[in-house]
Amino acid sequence: MDDSLLDQIIYLPPYTWIVSRFYFLIVLVVSLIPAFASSCSTSSSDSIQAPTTALPEVSSTLPLVTTTTIPQRPSVSMAFSGDVLIHSQIWTQAKKNSKGSGYDFSPMFARIKPLLESVDLAVCHLEVPIAPPGEEPSTFPYYGAPRELIDAIAGAGYDRCSTASNHSLDKGRRGIDATLKEFDRTGITQSGMARTPEEIEPKIITVRGVKVSHLSYTWGFNGIQLPQSELWRSAQIDPVRIIADAKKARAMGAQIVVVSMHWGSEGMTDVTGYQMKNAKAITASGAIDLVVGHHAHVLQKIEKINGVWTIFGLGNALSNMPTREAFPPNTQDGMIVKVKLSLTNDDKVKVDKPGVYPTWVDKNNGKIIRLVKSDLKDTAVSRAVKTQLRISLARTTRVVGEFIAVD
Repeated sequence: MDDSLLDQIIYLPPYTWIVSRFYFLIVLVVSLIPAFASSCSTSSSDSIQAPTTALPEVSSTLPLVTTTTIPQRPSVSMAFSGDVLIHSQIWTQAKKNSKGSGYDFSPMFARIKPLLESVDLAVCHLEVPIAPPGEEPSTFPYYGAPRELIDAIAGAGYDRCSTASNHSLDKGRRGIDATLKEFDRTGITQSGMARTPEEIEPKIITVRGVKVSHLSYTWGFNGIQLPQSELWRSAQIDPVRIIADAKKARAMGAQIVVVSMHWGSEGMTDVTGYQMKNAKAITASGAIDLVVGHHAHVLQKIEKINGVWTIFGLGNALSNMPTREAFPPNTQDGMIVKVKLSLTNDDKVKVDKPGVYPTWVDKNNGKIIRLVKSDLKDTAVSRAVKTQLRISLARTTRVVGEFIAVD
């Protein structure tokens, strides 16, 4: 062999040597892969044997995570408003509203309707009877309202009324019968008047599954006497009787007992001794959950008596007062009071703090009941009316300011 050729073989350049070595390694690894794979397969099959007996079944079910929801206790929201006292000016306006065909009182209640419809049980106080068939409406001293008044009360969202008042007997037996006939016709209920002895007894109404008894009493009948055989026609204030009625209602299954009291001194904001004495007597029984008052035609305070919220005077809901100098301007003021009553786990009743919605009767613009705070925000209400609303609100605030509902 030529020495020059030998030199070319033995003395290869460095980079050529490295490449050849790398190529050799690749070839070697590729050639060994099948043998390695076969060895692993054999080793695996030799070392792992299928079990000859069934393995115990293992459950994969984990303990369920549960949550306990405590059901809300039943509750009832209620609303109460003051005297509906129909003077001749009121029914004259109602006649205009109807354009000569009967009487239409509904526009007078229209502005408070949404508030009344927002609660489970809305209760009015009807201070006057309905005029018997064949009789014209009448005003002071012996009131008799047109029958269409009850349509407006029902249409406004009221579910029930208290009817025991000093004017309950103004139209005698026939007036009571006519009034209750209209309640039956319109489908709303009442307490305070009766056509039979059984009708004056405590009753149970069911509201959202809660059994409620609402009772109604008055201080008297302006000197009108019932025959001894018909003393059941209405109900007078007597703590012994009221407590007995409340306990009877409880025995009948009532879970909540509310008492309406027609009491106080007309035109007087201060609570009288008579009111306080009777309030203390009936609330001490533990059988009554809420006391609601009217008759003074002005607002009176709200406070707890023996732990029971007592609304002493709701003022006027609808009237033409002040009709004479004996009645002050605040006889145009009223309030709708909302209260929530809830059943507790130990079957007692929790009564939330009452909320007051001030009202004012606008005698110059259709005898309508205005919601004071709402109408103060209404751009359609005139500046002159808003001035009167502010004056009314100031009067109301002085009496029940801490209870006025926040918008």
